[in-house]
Amino acid sequence: DDGARRRVRISGRAGVGLCHSVPPRKEPGRGIALARQLRGHGGGQAAMIVVPAIDIRAGKCVRLKRGDFARETVFDDDPAVPAARWVAEGAEALHVVDLDGARVGHSDNRRAVESVIAEARRKPGVVVELGGGIRDLAAVEHWLAVGVDRVIIGTAAVRRPEVVEQAAAAYPGRVWVGIDARDGIVATDGWTRQARMTAVELVPQVVDRGAAGIVYTDIERDGLQTGVNVSATAEFARVAGVPVYASGGVASADDITALRDSRSSGIVGVIVGRALY
Repeated sequence: DDGARRRVRISGRAGVGLCHSVPPRKEPGRGIALARQLRGHGGGQAAMIVVPAIDIRAGKCVRLKRGDFARETVFDDDPAVPAARWVAEGAEALHVVDLDGARVGHSDNRRAVESVIAEARRKPGVVVELGGGIRDLAAVEHWLAVGVDRVIIGTAAVRRPEVVEQAAAAYPGRVWVGIDARDGIVATDGWTRQARMTAVELVPQVVDRGAAGIVYTDIERDGLQTGVNVSATAEFARVAGVPVYASGGVASADDITALRDSRSSGIVGVIVGRALY
């Protein structure tokens, strides 16, 4: 109905909004409910960047549960559609993940990623960050040349940490690391393998090599909308000593508020996926 489809505002930070409207003939789901809950957050309060996630698999915008490729929900056949929606409604950044690239080590979704970048460029200042399958300096250079503003290195940070060092030296401030943990243990290769180190143990290795920030994902909560483990994320951010984006489990405005209240730990943003869709 018209009431359900009216535009509602999610404040990503003071003076910055992100909206979500329910398409015609669709009932309002948890995404619209979250948007309503988040209305008014940010104005005059400590900044917390809210970043919509666009996960791409086989060219489509999808969401997984706990990183399980067998538990996939397709939200749009064209990732450019949600990208355009978030940009038009006020997002200042988009978090893009090439799920196929993360699993196999090279991108199979170049056209889809480029379509997201094209939508972001319709509004000056929108940052596009990309992770998934970025395993060497050549891949970093490729995506930055294509138009990505920031790359997120995951698996290579564990197996080839020199890639982080090389990329960070060549492109200061534009190289972040994704640390994805299952029960505190780092996962790699699209979360299909476990490393022999904890997330906290990996931090100094990537920070010392120049990572400008870290995206920290709690795999056990990712895609489930069960709430963010704020205390564990805040503890991780304190150890990191660089800007941290929290990811995994966001279900309501309460999660955003709790993370914002933990900003002193180093958490500067939160990535939101299924809860917005």
